[in-house]
Amino acid sequence: MRIKLTSVYVDDQDKALRFYTEVLGFAKKADVSNGPYRWLTVVSPEERDGTELQLALNDSPTAKAYQQAMFQQGQPAAMFFTDDVKGDYERMKGRGAEFTMPPTDVTASIIAMLDDTCGNRIQLTQLARRAAAT
Repeated sequence: MRIKLTSVYVDDQDKALRFYTEVLGFAKKADVSNGPYRWLTVVSPEERDGTELQLALNDSPTAKAYQQAMFQQGQPAAMFFTDDVKGDYERMKGRGAEFTMPPTDVTASIIAMLDDTCGNRIQLTQLARRAAAT
């Protein structure tokens, strides 16, 4: 068994696609519409057949409430792992990302937190075993 897909709710799929591809650096995998419904996913450009992230429209009251509660509590909707959190921080800041937490040493890792402009906080994580190599 393996994880093939996970989702984050977004308030605007076009804005989310721009952010997740142009700022974060993911690649669009699927973009299929059927009437008002749109199936939109992105993947890591290094693993095009890897786990997909669905950018799901928060078009129900339950989805909106969940997304807003997570955001207000400062909880990340997704966590992405990197080998160079400080380098990614600088690259993403240069592309307009707004970080709510710069790279910060915490137990066994370095993390940074940013706003995805679509209603979510995203956490970047570099594990200590990888941090020691830089």
